[in-house]
Amino acid sequence: MGKEEKVVIFIDGSNFYHSTKHLNITDKVNFKKLVNELVRDRKLIKVFYYNASLDISINSKTYWKQQKFFGMLRKIPKFKVILCKLRKSHKKSYEVKGDDTLLVSDLVGEAYENLYDTAIIVSGDEDFVSPIKRVKKLGKKIENVYFSSSSSYNLRKACDHSIYINKIIDKIID
Repeated sequence: MGKEEKVVIFIDGSNFYHSTKHLNITDKVNFKKLVNELVRDRKLIKVFYYNASLDISINSKTYWKQQKFFGMLRKIPKFKVILCKLRKSHKKSYEVKGDDTLLVSDLVGEAYENLYDTAIIVSGDEDFVSPIKRVKKLGKKIENVYFSSSSSYNLRKACDHSIYINKIIDKIID
């Protein structure tokens, strides 16, 4: 009998939110279904979801909606919500800061601790290419789940396998 493949999922929450918003499915995604679809018959170790809390002083209704969403994610078994900083940019918009660094730290750290065989990165951010190459040197497999609106060709190329989210969208929405 072969060894059961261990999987850890890393979700770039800001990238995921903006990509699902582009597809008009933000409130329809069922994260339990998403995880089951990605893991399939392998063993899920954990899911990391990286994002930042919105500023309550800007819009309290949106802030509390997001907090409810984070609470729902925390109730999903093996889900870990990692909150980063939200910083106002010079364009009067806000951006999540530190999420890529934390994702990379967990991706590499969990690989060195041999906590997974396969990492699934749900993002289109090309910044992850270098750490992915490093993790692959440890014999780990990397899969990329991407949206066409936020996808890096170089990221997909660096991974062992890529999943275009539109191909599974009907299986992960309610």
